[in-house]
Amino acid sequence: MMLGASEIRAIAESLDFKPAKALGQNFVIDANVCRKIVRLAGVVSTDVAVEIGPGLGSLTLGLLEEAASVIAVEIDSRLAGQLAITVASHSDRLAHLTVINQDALTLTQLPVPPTVLVANLPYNVSVPVLLHFLEIFPSLRSGVVMVQAEVADRLAAKPSTKEYGIPTVKAAWWSQMSLVGSVSRSVFWPAPNVDSKLVGFVRRQAPADESLRPIVFAAIDCAFAQRRKMLRSAMSGWLGGSEVAVEVLTRAGIDPTLRGEVLVIEDYCAIADAITQMGIEF
Repeated sequence: MMLGASEIRAIAESLDFKPAKALGQNFVIDANVCRKIVRLAGVVSTDVAVEIGPGLGSLTLGLLEEAASVIAVEIDSRLAGQLAITVASHSDRLAHLTVINQDALTLTQLPVPPTVLVANLPYNVSVPVLLHFLEIFPSLRSGVVMVQAEVADRLAAKPSTKEYGIPTVKAAWWSQMSLVGSVSRSVFWPAPNVDSKLVGFVRRQAPADESLRPIVFAAIDCAFAQRRKMLRSAMSGWLGGSEVAVEVLTRAGIDPTLRGEVLVIEDYCAIADAITQMGIEF
């Protein structure tokens, strides 16, 4: 049985709990939206689902209906303590739930390798949390996250658009991102002052060896720090001069007069490979 708006408010009241804006606590109060998210994520009976920020448990109950087990990571100790109580009174699947009271950004291991990520991510940390989980848990094959519409557009952006940037390219190291739906402000309590969208991802093979990733990500940061500049200028300070930058880019097969926003992840891998071949150290 799923939670309704009145039940969610009643649980919060019993805990004397008020959603914290600093933690991005906006809870979904529409059971149909929760079921839609689980469906879009393609959760099946063999999945180990990990949920970040389960809050009062709306989406958790939807996941428990479909997954073999659910690992819920909740930073708020009151909510973490309440979650099992809520699940026990609304489902016969409590034994399939594990609650971890920890900051998702500091989490480095889980009791079982997760296969799917489904979460209503706090707006203020959505990108760092998503990238952290993609990096730390290679067992994640796919997922759907609800994030601020503006963030969703950036994650799923195409090259040469204003939305295309650091989150887009870094996320592409691990996965293929796509927009899979929109969510009305009215399904949240409290209602946020921003729109939300659903982003789906599917794990892909890394475009280069993991040892090269720090240089790849540094190149991405550098290129977008001054995104309106040509790459030869944007990367000159980082690489020790414009002549070196031109040589690196030429070796990588990239026109030095291009801007970073037209490159894809494979191009940044080529830049990192050229830097390594030239023996440049930072």
